[in-house]
Amino acid sequence: MDDRRSIAMEGLFGNSKTPAQRMKEYQRSIKKSVREMDRERTTLERNEKKLMQEIKKSAKDGHMDAARIKAKDLVRTRSYIKKMYKMKSHMEAISLRLTTMQSSAQMAASMKGITKIMGKMNSKMQLPQIQSIMQEFEKQNEVMGMKEEMMESAMDEAFADDEDEDEEDAVLGAIMAELGVEVANQLNDAPTQSVTAGSSAATETAAAQPASAGAEGGGAGDGDLDAELQRRLDNLRRT
Repeated sequence: MDDRRSIAMEGLFGNSKTPAQRMKEYQRSIKKSVREMDRERTTLERNEKKLMQEIKKSAKDGHMDAARIKAKDLVRTRSYIKKMYKMKSHMEAISLRLTTMQSSAQMAASMKGITKIMGKMNSKMQLPQIQSIMQEFEKQNEVMGMKEEMMESAMDEAFADDEDEDEEDAVLGAIMAELGVEVANQLNDAPTQSVTAGSSAATETAAAQPASAGAEGGGAGDGDLDAELQRRLDNLRRT
C-alpha cells in the first residue's frame, strides 16, 4: 500500500528522482538503443550480401532491369548502414558526455563536502591561540635544552676523574710494558758481554799462574810476585 501511494503521489506531483537515478536511466536507455541499432545494422548487412548475389545472378541471366532495381536497393541499404554507424557513434558520444557529467557532479558534491569540513576546521582554528601555543612550545623546548646541557655537564664533572684515572692507568701500563721489554732486552744483552770478558780474563789468569810458577820454580822473590799480581790487576781493571 505504501508503494502504491508513493507511486500515485509521484504521478500527481511529478517525478521526485534524484539526478543520479535519472542519469542511470538515461544510460540504460542509450545502451538499449545502441543494441537495437546493432541488430538493425546486422540485418541490413545480411540484406546487402543477398542483394549482391541477386544482382550478379540477374546480370548473368541478362535481366538488366531487375539488376538495376536491385542495385538501387543495394545503394539504399548501404546508405542506411552508414546512418546506423553514425547514429551509434552519436549515441556513444552522448553516453560518454553523460558519464562525464555524472563524474563532474560527484566531484562537485565531494568538493562541497570538503569545503564544509574545511570551513568548520578553519572556524575552530584560532590563530592567536595557535601562536601562543607555538610560543609556549618554543619556550619549553629551550628550557629543556638548557636542562639537558646542565645535566650533561654535571655528569661529565661527576665521571671525569674516574675516566681520567682509568686512562692514566692505561697509558702508564702501556709505557711500563714498553720499558719492561726494553730493560729485559738490555739485561739479556749486557751480562753476556761482561760475563764472557770476565771469564776469559779469569781463564788467562789461572793459566798464567801455574806457568809462571813452573818457570820460576819457586826461586823468584816476593817482589817479583807482587809486581806480577799488580800488573794483572791493572789489566783486569782496563778490560
